[in-house]
Formats: sequence, C-alpha cells, structure tokens
Amino acid sequence: MLIEIHELEVHPIDFEEQYGPGAIDFGPDLRQVDDLQTSGRAQLVEERHGKHQIVKDIRLTGELATRVEMACARCLEPVVEKVARNFDLLYRPQGTDAGRAELSVTSAEAEVSYYQGEGLLLEDALREQVLLALPIRAICREDCKGLCPHCGRNMNVEQCSCAEPVEDPRWSALKDIRGKLES
Repeated sequence: MLIEIHELEVHPIDFEEQYGPGAIDFGPDLRQVDDLQTSGRAQLVEERHGKHQIVKDIRLTGELATRVEMACARCLEPVVEKVARNFDLLYRPQGTDAGRAELSVTSAEAEVSYYQGEGLLLEDALREQVLLALPIRAICREDCKGLCPHCGRNMNVEQCSCAEPVEDPRWSALKDIRGKLES
C-alpha cells in the first residue's frame, strides 16, 4: 500500500491491512507463519525549516501482529516467535537534512526515518518494525544443548561419540590463577 503525500494533504489515511506469508520479504533467515495484521493511521505533519521552507513529514501510527519462524541460535531447529507491537513513526523526505552543518543528533532526531518520491510504502515500514521486534538470538528452549562442534549432531536429539576436546596447554597458567582466586 502506497501512502501518497498528495492524498495526505487532503485528509489523513486510515488503514487496516492483512499481508499473507510471503507478501513481505523478511530475508532468507525468517519465514512469516501467520498473516500480518495491521491497522492504523497516516497523516501529514508540516514542519517549518527556516523562514521559507516547509517540510512535509508523514506520521504513521498503528499496531501490527504476526508470527515468524527463525532458527534456534544453538541447534538450528525452527523457533516460532510471536510479534505484536504498536508503532508511532515519523518519515521525512530524503535529502531534507542534507547540507546542514554537522551537529549532534538528539534522541528525537534519531527516531526519524526518510522516504523517497511521492510517498511511503506501508510494507517497508512494517518490515522494519517486525525485524526490530524480533530477538537478536532465538533459543528453542532454555536447556538447549546445541550442536556438537565436531560432528554437527543436534545434542538435544542424540548424544554423539566425539571425544571431549583436549584442553589447550597455553591456557593452563590462567586456569591456575583462576583456581587460586577461587580458593
């Protein structure tokens, strides 16, 4: 759904959309399991920059909910994460802030994103919000044993017969120090 500036100049746009799995590309490591439900409002915010320049920002508020499948960081088995979040976003025309003197960025300015052309694709904003809502590393369960570093077997399913790694003798001096500190 394209949210166009010329339509926002007339009135705010309310949206209620549903995107099926595969409609939005979340990259190769994620798979959308359920429909992505979203609803909200887009409105135009006119902001003055200097004496004569008026910048037309897009404010996007709403909520989204879906479920996404990703790989466990330890054993690579699929993990389904529920994503539900509210958002309040501000988009400024790209290039508006170019050419200004270098200044420190305030926390409010760090929350501003940019759009190109005559509008903003809702799908782009939703993709960004889903990716930001996901954990950096998903774990299938707290006691996940992961994969064997030698043979690659899933240690949650079966034990492997790989020998325990021999300790590197270069670490023995530090191990002795640790032992003295603990006692």
